[in-house]
Amino acid sequence: MSIPNCLTFFRIFISPIFLLVYLEYEFLNIQMTTLPYILLFLLGISELSDACDGYLARKYNQVTDLGKILDPMADSIYRISIFLTFTLPPVQLPMLLIFIFIYRDSVVSTLRTICALKGFALAARPSGKIKAVFQALASFTVIILLIPYSLGYLSLHSLQYISMIVVLAAALYSLLSGVEYVYANKQYIMKLLTSKNSLKRDLID
Repeated sequence: MSIPNCLTFFRIFISPIFLLVYLEYEFLNIQMTTLPYILLFLLGISELSDACDGYLARKYNQVTDLGKILDPMADSIYRISIFLTFTLPPVQLPMLLIFIFIYRDSVVSTLRTICALKGFALAARPSGKIKAVFQALASFTVIILLIPYSLGYLSLHSLQYISMIVVLAAALYSLLSGVEYVYANKQYIMKLLTSKNSLKRDLID
């Protein structure tokens, strides 16, 4: 277990903590006015671990096959967990938005895993990095909106409406980046489909 992989596991571990704090802040004796700052702290260290694990892995030559698989999986788990958390009051995002993130990540992860098993890797795309930035900014924006809401300066309707618009923008770009990822790697996907068809012909023969 290298330090980068530990940071990746930490990112997975912190996801349910974020959900627990958001849902049970009263039980945990956390004031509503304090809640956004705790959520900002949890999100901040998650994003920091995301930035550090790849950097440390490359700097200290600790890039592993486990890390290559685990890092994007951890990113997907903790970001989708945060957006799923926001489907609950007071933010209450539409669940349909979250399914865009889930379907996009599921398709890309499945293609990446299958191609890796076949012996060729699908390269990361710049659009994927930008997607991660958009999602992080959307998450930070929603939490920051909770600050004026908790102080009574922002209505519940405004909180929910602005949050929905911000996350919708991130969801649409995520969908676009998924389409771009598939298109950019179409030669590998065609190779995968061709190899399956070849295998079927061999079995029939």
